[in-house]
This record gives sequence, C-alpha cells and structure tokens, in this order.
Amino acid sequence: MTDDIKKAGETGSAVHIAHHLASSDSFQNLFQEGMSLVEETAMYLDGNGREEAKQLPRPASLAYATESMRLTTRLMQLASWLLLQRAVNEGEMSREQAGSEKNKVRLDKLSTAAGGPTWNDLPETLRELVERSSRLQERVVHLDKMLYRKDAEQAEEATNDNPVASQIDKLHAAFGKFG
Repeated sequence: MTDDIKKAGETGSAVHIAHHLASSDSFQNLFQEGMSLVEETAMYLDGNGREEAKQLPRPASLAYATESMRLTTRLMQLASWLLLQRAVNEGEMSREQAGSEKNKVRLDKLSTAAGGPTWNDLPETLRELVERSSRLQERVVHLDKMLYRKDAEQAEEATNDNPVASQIDKLHAAFGKFG
C-alpha cells in the first residue's frame, strides 16, 4: 500500500487517482506519444506532405490546407497541455499555476473533414495523422477533466459554506439581478 493511500485511509480523505495517473509512467508514455506525433507531423508536412499536396486537384488541395492547419493547431494545443502537466510533475510549477495557464490552452474538439466529400481524396498519411491526433486529444481531454474539474468543484464548494447563498448566487448568475 502506498504512503498516500495509507494517509488517506487514516485521515478519511479520498485518494485522487487522476493525480497519480498524471505523474505515472502512463503520463510519460502519453507525453512521448504526443511529442513524437508533433515531430512526425512537422516532418511530414514539410516533406512528403508538401509534395503530395501539389498533386491534388483543387478541392482536395483546399481540404488539405484546411486539415493541415487544424492538425497543426490541435497538436500545438496538446503539446502545450502536456508540457504544462510535465512542469507540474517535475515540480517546476504548482497545479494551481498550471490550472491558471491551461485556461489559455484550447482542448475543445476541432472539426475535421472526416466523412466530408473530400476526405477520401486527402493523402492517406494526412488522414492517419488527423485521426491519431484526434484520439490523443480525446485522451488528454479525459485526463484534463479528471485532474481539473474536481479542483474547480472543490474550490466552489469551499467558497459556498451557506447553501442558501449558493443557490441565490446561482439564480443571480442565471437570471441576473432584478430590482
């Protein structure tokens, strides 16, 4: 039994598995996968991808440009999140600092042309990179929710000692102040 689990059992507090996962070998593997995908994508877009794009008909060429921009944007956002989490794991910044900084990172799903009329006209390598980046994004979003949603909920609970005041605040937020 780890020391954290022993302490949690003795104090009656919950063990936050997400925090252990975020600093485990699993995170290191996720980090490596993300950074490798960034590097692989950059090499492709600057090399073979550029040549393949020149051979495409106009509609597919426009789709290629759009998808490569979406792919690059998605990977830069994912790399930013992964680097923030690694900084937390290595003690370079606190989870609170990372939480504040991560608000600048957009993890929402960027749309793709997958299934669109020109998707199958795109080079196979680009389609594969887009699909891999989307799967990586899903995993990072899931981990992010596990790590930071709980913190936001706990912070809100800590500031809402009065349940009636909490409900009134929610009503004001939803409907505004009248009078």
